[in-house]
Amino acid sequence: MIRVLLVDDQPLLRSGFRALLDLENDIEVVAEAGDGLECLALARRHLPDIALIDIQMPVVDGIEATRRIAADPALAGVRVVILTNYGFDEYVFDALRAGAAGFLVKDIVPEDLLHAVRVAARGDALLAPSITRRLIDRYVAQPLRAVPGPGLEELTNREREAVVLVARGLSNDEIAAQMAISPLTAKTHVNRAMTKLRARDRAQLVILAYESGLVSPGSRP
Repeated sequence: MIRVLLVDDQPLLRSGFRALLDLENDIEVVAEAGDGLECLALARRHLPDIALIDIQMPVVDGIEATRRIAADPALAGVRVVILTNYGFDEYVFDALRAGAAGFLVKDIVPEDLLHAVRVAARGDALLAPSITRRLIDRYVAQPLRAVPGPGLEELTNREREAVVLVARGLSNDEIAAQMAISPLTAKTHVNRAMTKLRARDRAQLVILAYESGLVSPGSRP
């Protein structure tokens, strides 16, 4: 059973999401919150698998709530999926940097919402490679001061190569083709790199690669 916490300051929207999610046999909405502070309390109480969190909320906004969840060892199993009205905007990058696993636009069709919840719950990347490329093009490809990332020196040459390819927007299959290895081996390299760099997900791996200087802004395969 996938346990979900819904966080949005609009009760009507929460009710609609809850009605949809509760129809599924493998998904259960365990709690609802109207602001980020309430979200944190309920997350600690219920330990959901997924927290669907709106970006713009009173008291504590979605980005700060995400940051606090990501920083709390007791909530390490909670994966945050950001809800936004505006599609891919500047808030999304801040949310991903704060520790979100991905994001959804609120007018998402029901089938895609259910798929996204299941994808996030099993720990897979919620951002498709095409979205990763948009992340790179619109935000990461701005001048950044390189800051050495923790664990970077622990990467093997192959893991480092895999991280570079992830940061350039390649899927695991594309990484496998580029490195002349199997998709399973490519996935293993990516997962080990995420563990060493303490990246919660693929999106954070992209950001870490750019902020550490492992990949230069504007570079391409």
